[in-house]
Amino acid sequence: MRAVASQWGTIAWLAVVWVLLWGDLSVANVLVGLVLGVVVTTGLRMTPIAFHGRVRPLGVARLFGRFALDVVRASFEVALLALRPRYTPRGAVIGVQLRSHSDLYLTMTAELCSLVPGSLVVEAHRLTGMLYLHVLDVRQAGGIEAARQAVLDQEERVLRAFASDDELLQAGLPAHRTRQEVTA
Repeated sequence: MRAVASQWGTIAWLAVVWVLLWGDLSVANVLVGLVLGVVVTTGLRMTPIAFHGRVRPLGVARLFGRFALDVVRASFEVALLALRPRYTPRGAVIGVQLRSHSDLYLTMTAELCSLVPGSLVVEAHRLTGMLYLHVLDVRQAGGIEAARQAVLDQEERVLRAFASDDELLQAGLPAHRTRQEVTA
C-alpha cells in the first residue's frame, strides 16, 4: 500500500492518459484508468531515476517553445524532401557525446531529438553518455557538425530547464546565462 501512496501522481497521470486514449470521460473509464495505474506502478517496477535538479519555468518555456518550433520547421523540411523529385537525401548515423552524465537528462534529450522529424535516436549508451542518431538528410541539416551541435543545443536547453546549478557546472555550462547567451 505504501508503494501506491508514493506513486499517486504517476497513477493519476496514467488514469488521465487512459481517459484521453478512450476519448470518453466517464466514471468507469476513470476507475479502470486508476486500477491500471496501480497495476502498472506496482507490477512493473522500474529502477527509479534520481532527480537532483530543479524546475526552472523560464527554461522549461524556452525548451518547449524551441521544441515546437523545431517540430514545425522539420516537418516542412521532411515534407519538401518527400515532394522533391530526383533528390536523394544523404542520411548518416552520427555519434554525439553528451555533457551530462544523468540518465534522466540523457533520456529527455534522446526523446526530444527523436520526436523532431528527420532524426531518430538509434542507440544510447547510458554509461558513456553517447547518443547515436540517424539524420535523414545531412546536407539539409547543415552538415554533420551542425547536426551534432543541434543535439548538444537540445541537451543544453534540457539542462537549463531542469538541472541544478551543480549539474550545470558538471556539464561544463555556466550556472547562469549571460545576456548575450539569452539573446542568441
